[in-house]
Amino acid sequence: MGVKDILPDIRSALPPSVANRLQYPKLEQFAHPNLITTTADFVFNWARSRSIFPFQYGLACCAIEMLSSGFARFDIARYGMEVFRPTPRQCDLMIVAGTCNEKMAPVLKRLYEQMSEPKWVVAMGACATSGGPFYDGYNVVNGVDKIVPVDVYIPGCPPRPEALFDGLLQLQKKIQKMSFVPSQTRPVDVCESTWRAPRFEGGRGVEECFLEPRP
Repeated sequence: MGVKDILPDIRSALPPSVANRLQYPKLEQFAHPNLITTTADFVFNWARSRSIFPFQYGLACCAIEMLSSGFARFDIARYGMEVFRPTPRQCDLMIVAGTCNEKMAPVLKRLYEQMSEPKWVVAMGACATSGGPFYDGYNVVNGVDKIVPVDVYIPGCPPRPEALFDGLLQLQKKIQKMSFVPSQTRPVDVCESTWRAPRFEGGRGVEECFLEPRP
């Protein structure tokens, strides 16, 4: 007989107020932020924002700029994001660099679903953001946010590596705002949730979050 078998008998003999304390609650079960949750938020957000593993995934010419960001002239290793992994199961950041057509869309979604949570998406370049010069093309997806939720948009055709660095720094700020227990002082924002809100048709997901605090 193990501890798990004895625990129900002990609970039945104790008052309800005491019995509920025998099981340590999860961070998500706290009703309000406290010392435990805020400390956990700080540690987890610090670790996540500084150990991002991007997915080695390029679609078109923007991928050349993404690859050049790892050269000595730009050196993406300064931000701790140089570990590009070849499999989505080892990544938490997908940089959609290039044009996404209708044939590639289901592949992109499948790769995104294989990534581990929490995960983020950066739309790099005009094509990934809105379709770019191929906006009227019959086979081009006008923005990857129609397939997966996008956290940061990087404009440009193609954007330089410095623009990619700025987008990654904005993503770092966004990750540092994540919390296990949303604040109760104002309406709950999807940015404050650790897990991504489900995407609904006709709207967008967490890309509605603001990088700067609201007034």
